Amino acid sequence: MASTDIGERDETVSFDDEELILVDEADRELGHLSKAKCHEGSGVLHRAFSLFVFNREGEVLLQQRAAGKRLWSLYWSNSCCSHPRRGEAMEEAIHRRLWQEVGVEAQLTFCYKFRYQAQFGESGAEHELCWVYVGGTDDLPRPNRQEIADWCWISPAKLDAELAARPEAYTPWFKMEWARLRGEFAEQLERYTR
Repeated sequence: MASTDIGERDETVSFDDEELILVDEADRELGHLSKAKCHEGSGVLHRAFSLFVFNREGEVLLQQRAAGKRLWSLYWSNSCCSHPRRGEAMEEAIHRRLWQEVGVEAQLTFCYKFRYQAQFGESGAEHELCWVYVGGTDDLPRPNRQEIADWCWISPAKLDAELAARPEAYTPWFKMEWARLRGEFAEQLERYTR
């Protein structure tokens, strides 16, 4: 996959000591813990989000995670994923992070939330109660190179083919989320993919 550089940025927007929101399986807040500790061992359940942003051509924005990422570095994933910080509302967090990481603004619609745990060997794990959103933008990405190694726009059909041919190149949460969006939430996706 190849990207077109529109204007990169290079700023630190994620910190190991930032406090994330611990939750139970019903998404009730239990307290706070540093991002680093949330991802140690098999992970501690915390609140997160995943964003799927589409352009006017109906293509979804994918990113390749930066080489410096502790978990799943250089794997391809959805447009943006991160965590609300302590005291931060989800609506604020999704727009803040999309701008900081990808350099775009988008109208985002909530689809569903789910819990998953994924182990990345000895490096740690994701254990998240993840809120999934879809949306559209007219903006051209300006990736933050601290977070993103590469990016591309891709049609849903081509993405389906890529996932079937090279599933090992993609993050585990992205594969779960995309399958559910393409199935259970196909009608919502049609707004962006026609």
